Amino acid sequence: MSELERLRLSDIPAGRQRLREQHGNLLRVADYCHSNYLQAGDKRKALEQTMALSTQSLASVAYQVRSLAGAFLRLLELQAAQLRRLEADIAGVAQSKGVP
Repeated sequence: MSELERLRLSDIPAGRQRLREQHGNLLRVADYCHSNYLQAGDKRKALEQTMALSTQSLASVAYQVRSLAGAFLRLLELQAAQLRRLEADIAGVAQSKGVP
C-alpha cells in the first residue's frame, strides 16, 4: 500500500475516530469536574484539580488535532505531486502530438 493510500484509507480515518473519542472524553471530564466541584469541601483544591485535568485533556486534544492536520497536509502534498506528474505527462503527450 502506498503512503497516499495508507493516509487516505487508514491514518486519516483513524485520526478522525480518535478525535471523536476525545470529544466523548472531554464531555466525561467536564461532567466529572462539575460534580467534583459541587461535592468538594475544599473548592480551591477542586478548582485546581479541575484546571489540571482540563489542561491535560485539552493538551491531548491538541495533540490529536496536530497529528491529524499533519497527516492531512502530507496527503495534500502527495496529491499535489501526483497532479504535477500528471500535468507533465499530459504536456509530454501534447508535445508529441504537436499540440501547442
